[in-house]
Amino acid sequence: MRGSARPLTGTVLAVAAAGVLVAPAYAAPADHLSGIPAGTAADALEVYPSSAVPGDHVTVNTAACGKDGSATGDATAVGAGRFTLVPTAHEEDLAGRFRVPPSAVPGTYEIVARCAGNNRRVTGDLVVTLTSATHQVAPRGSVKTGVGGALGPDPVRTAAGVAALAVAAAGGTWLLHRRARGDGI
Repeated sequence: MRGSARPLTGTVLAVAAAGVLVAPAYAAPADHLSGIPAGTAADALEVYPSSAVPGDHVTVNTAACGKDGSATGDATAVGAGRFTLVPTAHEEDLAGRFRVPPSAVPGTYEIVARCAGNNRRVTGDLVVTLTSATHQVAPRGSVKTGVGGALGPDPVRTAAGVAALAVAAAGGTWLLHRRARGDGI
């Protein structure tokens, strides 16, 4: 057992070292429009809240469009349609708002904004859930369990069955009473 553990450990260390030596280096290219390196927060569309329930209002903002910019937002993936991003009090920030439709299905959706001046496309993710920390959505509909209701599918048949059981119980009680008295059957 001891002899096989050493070669295995050596193999694992050799593979790990090779992975470190050949790992690709990443250098973010400089953005020629704003001087901000790609991959920074300016290239993102920030979604608040990042997790919402159907019916919630969601705000998005970005600094990707630069000073005096404007943008059009697209939330059609979640069913909310298009919306406008307008300048805010923060320098170079644009913000927009949309409502998650009540018919939205749980999942992760890509929200997109396209800058009007530089035609830059920025994206952010919105997660739609059925419950949130602020409020809960009540379940709707019924559950098909196969058990059925108390009256079954046909109330007339159910009533006839209950009547038959009542007659049988009464007859059985009468016969037991006669037998106890010695009258015979």
